[in-house]
Amino acid sequence: MVPSREALLGPGTTAIRCPKKLQNQNYKGHGLSKGKEREQRASIRFKTTLMNTLMDVLRHRPGWVEVKDEGEWDFYWCDVSWLRENFDHTYMDEHVRISHFRNHYELTRKNYMVKNLKRFRKQLEREAGKLEAAKCDFFPKTFEMPCEYHLFVEEFRKNPGITWIMKPVARSQGKGIFLFRRLKDIVDWRKDTRSSDDQKDDIPVENYVAQRYIENPYLIGGRKFDLRVYVLVMSYIPLRAWLYRDGFARFSNTRFTLNSIDDQYVHLTNVAVQKTSPDYHPKKLHPTVGPLCIHSPENGSLSVTPWPWDAHMGCKWTLQRFRQYLASKHGPEAVETLFRDIDNIFVKSLQSVQKVIISDKHCFELYGYDILIDQDLKPWLLEVNASPSLTASSQEDYELKTCLLEDTLHVVDMEARLRQRSEETTEAALLLPSSSEESFQLIPSCQEEISLSRPCV
Repeated sequence: MVPSREALLGPGTTAIRCPKKLQNQNYKGHGLSKGKEREQRASIRFKTTLMNTLMDVLRHRPGWVEVKDEGEWDFYWCDVSWLRENFDHTYMDEHVRISHFRNHYELTRKNYMVKNLKRFRKQLEREAGKLEAAKCDFFPKTFEMPCEYHLFVEEFRKNPGITWIMKPVARSQGKGIFLFRRLKDIVDWRKDTRSSDDQKDDIPVENYVAQRYIENPYLIGGRKFDLRVYVLVMSYIPLRAWLYRDGFARFSNTRFTLNSIDDQYVHLTNVAVQKTSPDYHPKKLHPTVGPLCIHSPENGSLSVTPWPWDAHMGCKWTLQRFRQYLASKHGPEAVETLFRDIDNIFVKSLQSVQKVIISDKHCFELYGYDILIDQDLKPWLLEVNASPSLTASSQEDYELKTCLLEDTLHVVDMEARLRQRSEETTEAALLLPSSSEESFQLIPSCQEEISLSRPCV
């Protein structure tokens, strides 16, 4: 049984009920059409402020009509700032959907994500033992700054000479990130934040996380990369999440070295960072990474071909191409093991926030997971994005994100919600493939063994 909104929000919080006429003008109602009117109109009224691939997909979806300004909407792909300012003052009818959970930041702010994972790991160790708790060992040692500064200094002095990375907890696209090996660098940073705070007492110190840097990343063509994988969550209670089969690897534009930790083009794979590199061009052909042996499952033969960087995606590979590369180097079994470990990251990270995120029935969320692979083929969770970039950097990237968004809307299934189908009928429909090959794969429940279908190698 799904708890009421009052139970989820906690005591002392007023849940907004559907009045015949809204008494308080501070509250805005959406999707308030009467039942017969809703049956008569076939259109779904959508709203978004994002002028990128998302807008193209929404405008071309049959039966969907754009609403501007203060018009009444059924579906709103909102930004997190709107959510923060308006969610608690907005009444939404049963069928209305928005694109974020109320306190999504429990997973998507770097400090909260680590805090919840640490708490969940302790819970697992207490309830299921150390072996089960070890399944949460997929994030680097992390300290929140400045509140855990003294704990960080203690750890820093235990391991002199290693590299650490500082990240602001609530910024994206590589902004504010820097690497360091000397404690003096943090002392200088701490002085800067204090002096800034002294000048502007009304602005709090920006929180950072100090995280142990993965010094042995897996390299392809001498370059560092990470994986962007998409997970769609429709509910936290019960936990219902889908893994998108397509994603991509994002490469740095410069060969990896630890000799220049100040070079962001070496260490940060964010497209927003890489496209500012003097050598970056979205259609540039990069040097080959050498001949590869690709296994052909049809006849069991091996074909040897050069492997250029993708000329159509800039500094990106599709996830399927990445799997093929790994299979040619390490064999299919190693690849399957790696991706099972990545699946574990999705499940455990979602479980870690399942009881703290408000599972409002109007909300869904498309998360962008950033995963780093090290030389031992161990995956590490870097961060989870609440608003993964939907702006395309190339034609192939545009096609990938268009399919992603179209399949997301298939799962959300506003058409069925507008027709007021029963919950049982809707859930059954979501499990059926919408095409010959499903793009979203339902992630099994917490107690079930992970067994996710992925593109074939």
